[in-house]
Amino acid sequence: MNILKYYKMNEDVKEPIFATDGSACFDICASIKDNEPITVYRMRNLKVQVNPINKTIRIAPGDRVLIPTGLIFDIPECHSVRLHIRSSVSLKKGLTMPNGEGIIDSDYYHQTFVMLHNASADEVLIENGERIAQGELIQTYDYAVTETENIPEQKTNRVGGFGSTGVK
Repeated sequence: MNILKYYKMNEDVKEPIFATDGSACFDICASIKDNEPITVYRMRNLKVQVNPINKTIRIAPGDRVLIPTGLIFDIPECHSVRLHIRSSVSLKKGLTMPNGEGIIDSDYYHQTFVMLHNASADEVLIENGERIAQGELIQTYDYAVTETENIPEQKTNRVGGFGSTGVK
């Protein structure tokens, strides 16, 4: 069994846990403090520092924000941690991850942040200790990327790209 070690930056940080015995990913919580500003990117990429109030951050419609987790992962070599938005956070609050999925490489040894985008029309609140993302340990494979002088040939009966397989 592989082991993913983590370091809690302070005693208030919630541990990453698997919510059920059948969970594929572990939950990651926000670690918000009143005395630590959070980086917010507004429209036109205006970068501002916002001070949380009552360990809560307000995310305006269209804003992108880096939510601290208070966790530093000790990722084994030949592995990465993949971060995914929790489905309930996306559905109920309208938050997404603007990069689709966060990827933490094994050589990254700083605090983990979860990048969120408010895709809703409403202001959204994130509170300290709230479960905001899920993580999974993924094995990476050693491979090379190399140029070829030959155009790749069709390998299946598929023809076309976006939408080519139909809607239903």
